[in-house]
Amino acid sequence: MMQLVKEEDMTFNQFKAWYENRHDYAKAWKKRTGGKVIGYFCTYVPEEILYAANILPVRILGSHEPQDVTEPHIFAMFCPFCRDCLAQGLKGRFDYLDGIMIAQSCLHIRQAYTSWDLHIPTDYSYYLPHPMHVQSPQAIPYLREELIRFKESLEKWTGQPITDEDLKRGIELMNANRRLMEQVYELRKKSNPPLTGLEAMYMVVSSQMTEKNEHNHELESLLQKLSTRDIGGHGERLMIIGSEDDDTEFIMMVEGLNATFVTDDHCTGTRYFQLEVNPSGDLMTAIAERYVKRVPCPSKDWPERTRLDHILRLAKDYDVQGAILIQQKFCDPHELDTPMIKQKLEELGLATLFLEFDVTVPIGQFKTRVEAFLEILREEDLF
Repeated sequence: MMQLVKEEDMTFNQFKAWYENRHDYAKAWKKRTGGKVIGYFCTYVPEEILYAANILPVRILGSHEPQDVTEPHIFAMFCPFCRDCLAQGLKGRFDYLDGIMIAQSCLHIRQAYTSWDLHIPTDYSYYLPHPMHVQSPQAIPYLREELIRFKESLEKWTGQPITDEDLKRGIELMNANRRLMEQVYELRKKSNPPLTGLEAMYMVVSSQMTEKNEHNHELESLLQKLSTRDIGGHGERLMIIGSEDDDTEFIMMVEGLNATFVTDDHCTGTRYFQLEVNPSGDLMTAIAERYVKRVPCPSKDWPERTRLDHILRLAKDYDVQGAILIQQKFCDPHELDTPMIKQKLEELGLATLFLEFDVTVPIGQFKTRVEAFLEILREEDLF
């Protein structure tokens, strides 16, 4: 069986530590810099502008712990992810935040933001009306105007102007981070990839809560180490697709069955870092263009389903043998999306496994289904 991480191998330890100690990191950053920290609920939030204002963006994620504090705020039939995120705020886990914000997203995570805004004291709150119809010719000019309003709001809050030079600095910081993570993902195309899916998850998710200069420095060091790294047998090459997922326990379980996730399509993976901002011309237009043209979340992928071709390209480019499609329970956008994705992947000759996630469900029942899925893949390899 593949060893997920050798005991003496410390290559990904920093990313893991950042991920597991995200709150301690943010508190230490505030103490060291005297800067402000904003928690954000969706990866459509333009971090370039936050970095231009010298603000640390920290993505608000759940804890994967059972909770019972959100019932007065969110319907029980809203996804467990949005309820888990709100629970973290209600329990005081994010008490160091100076502000919160969201870019127009699905109904469920919008409710988490609204309830947080109403019931958890914070100094600053901003709702960015990102267009849902990103295929409209008006999407980019519309978002540009909204980004200008957002920048002006930050300037008023911080008392400091955000210049074009500041914006260029924020853009390059984010672009460098995206570029470096893209380079790491390219290495996962190898027949013997030098990192596991779990390690890739630690890398990407930690970038959503760590100051980008520090994260970029660690990525540059990582790329040097990966050129000669060997993790041993990789087993079946899998792809994971679907709702927000930073469930490291699940990824560890699957890869412990002698399989490797070699790529993904979710907002804690490739959808977060793919596509750079082209900083030519008007900078606000350039930022708007990136967030409109990035690989879309299913809530924005209409009327044409552009993600389908993208997912199929990923499957081919990374030589995927099977795909696990995950959906947070009650997640309407992904629930509408999954049947067509499943059909198209199977037409390509790939086996698929659909799993409905709930943060409170023990991992054991998933293990049984994954074992059966991998057995099917291995039997197919014999013929």
